[in-house]
Amino acid sequence: MKNVKEKKERSLGIKLFLKAERCNSPKCATVRKPYRAGMHGQKRRRAISDYGRQLQEKQKVMLIYGLNNRQMLGLFKDSSPAKIYSVLEKRLDRVVYYLGFAPSPRVGRQMVSHGHIMVNGRKVTIPSFSVKIGDKISIRPESKSSKLFEGAGERIKQVDIPSWLKIDPEKMIGECVALPSVEGVQLPFDLSLVGEFYSR
Repeated sequence: MKNVKEKKERSLGIKLFLKAERCNSPKCATVRKPYRAGMHGQKRRRAISDYGRQLQEKQKVMLIYGLNNRQMLGLFKDSSPAKIYSVLEKRLDRVVYYLGFAPSPRVGRQMVSHGHIMVNGRKVTIPSFSVKIGDKISIRPESKSSKLFEGAGERIKQVDIPSWLKIDPEKMIGECVALPSVEGVQLPFDLSLVGEFYSR
């Protein structure tokens, strides 16, 4: 079961950066085996239907942000793609990843749910917590010695964070300074197709 996430990436035919630094190395499964998993993986794919494309885009969003069907249904009910994107990107687990505290969004979710992250000086354990403008995000002092944060100091100095966030590398404190915008961002999924899936 340890390679399930990589198999899902191969099935969708796109690199979703689900496994930390491994996705940026030659060891990445989608680089070594750029075809679907299984004995029939290298066979030519059949033309996909409109419903099939909608389903694929839905699966991409679920995998990237770690959402379940109930969360997806609530998110895509009567909301525009721009608003949905903003809600997804402001999730605390995503922000923790962007700031360089975590090597991947999946590890960011783990850090938050295990109580290692603070917002405005208070511990938050809900990965879907929505960060607001002015919020300051930091690592809980008691958690800085945890193995989870090995290499975080160097990673923070090298990370290229989105324009709506900023970080003090020395103090290891990040801040939300604006709202994320989908304008000019090349997404690995099509939110309009996902919206069509839920409007069926």
